[in-house]
Amino acid sequence: MANKRYTDAATALEGVLFDGMTICAGGFGLCGIPERLIDAIQASGVKDLTIASNNAGIDGQGLGKLLRSRQVKKMISSYVGENKEFERQYLSGELEVEFCPQGTLAERCRAGGAGIPGFYTKTGVGTQVAEGKETKVFDGQEYILERGIRADLAIIKGWKADESGNLIFRKTARNFNQPMATAGKICVAEVEEIVPVGSLDPDTIHLPGIYVKRMIVGAPYDKQIEFRTVRERVSA
Repeated sequence: MANKRYTDAATALEGVLFDGMTICAGGFGLCGIPERLIDAIQASGVKDLTIASNNAGIDGQGLGKLLRSRQVKKMISSYVGENKEFERQYLSGELEVEFCPQGTLAERCRAGGAGIPGFYTKTGVGTQVAEGKETKVFDGQEYILERGIRADLAIIKGWKADESGNLIFRKTARNFNQPMATAGKICVAEVEEIVPVGSLDPDTIHLPGIYVKRMIVGAPYDKQIEFRTVRERVSA
């Protein structure tokens, strides 16, 4: 069994990064994001990146760090409303953006990972999403052709993995991590814990180890909260 475990994020990404590459990044907002790998990408100085991700984090957190350092050329995303730097770069023409409905984005990555170059969907028909795309009628209904996404690299965050790379996501952190992992030519995972082979119940595994080429332990993590909402103190 090949040793998939690396000492740190920079080592795990060694020889993988290059200017102009496409990266699929798991996570949703600040939930289930590969924090250590994002930091290592920022430190590497690699540039002109195309990143497929549900969003770009928030200002100064998650993928927002790569926007702040001007390393991203294009984002393929479905939700970008919480990142002011994203908005500024997009409106000023500094950042190319391909908006994609959330379910379509997940399916584009899943399809790419399954070797499916494209698929038809009704989502976006009659809107700007459909502009410039091939359409086809099935049973009297119009559909648009969406291309599967294949990336040079997938970076994901998991909860627990065994030494062969079989991986479990925890609760909401499962989000986009699973389809993104399959869409990359190389998948690098950071997890909270790595256990011996045979320790995980096969029925609980979300991502088979065949998809994971390299992994690190990123723990401990500080819980990041996008919006902290508390009730006003009520006086007695």
